[in-house]
Amino acid sequence: MARINLLPWREERRQELKKEFLTILALVFALGVGLVLLADRVVNSQVEYQEARNQYLRDNIAELDKKVAEIRELQKRRNQLIERMRVIQELQGNRPIIVRILDQLVRTVPDGVFYTSLKTSDKEISIEGIAESNNRVSSLMRRLDASDWLAEPNLDLVRAAPEYGDSATTFKLTVKVQLPETDEEAEG
Repeated sequence: MARINLLPWREERRQELKKEFLTILALVFALGVGLVLLADRVVNSQVEYQEARNQYLRDNIAELDKKVAEIRELQKRRNQLIERMRVIQELQGNRPIIVRILDQLVRTVPDGVFYTSLKTSDKEISIEGIAESNNRVSSLMRRLDASDWLAEPNLDLVRAAPEYGDSATTFKLTVKVQLPETDEEAEG
């Protein structure tokens, strides 16, 4: 049998396989690095895209916040205007009542009584004045009580006032405003 030395051929084959392996390893490494760089670029582009979207949302939210603040300011103004209109309507509605009450105050003053001050708060009128005598104050209170528009006169203070006459007095009293019942309210 012939002896063939296969060692050099095997060695060459090993070298070729080793070169092939290293070449494939280098290609796989290059491909891996390329894929990592590509993945990095893709992720970075997605992050940049998302950041651009977030900035767009932030800008629009800031714009909407300005509009919301404007709307709140307009609502505040609207409520103020509505409140003013309500007060004006209330004053317009009460104007005839105020005239009637002042008319009743004038009609109920007996001779010898003079008002020096009238003040109103809520549905109450404070009256200060001078009377020729205590009887005149009593007469005023009876007339106020008999009025359809005034009720519950309450005498707070009576003092002698000799500078106005021998039996003259100054007085302070309060009387409540009472709206008379209309025919419809009386029936219902």
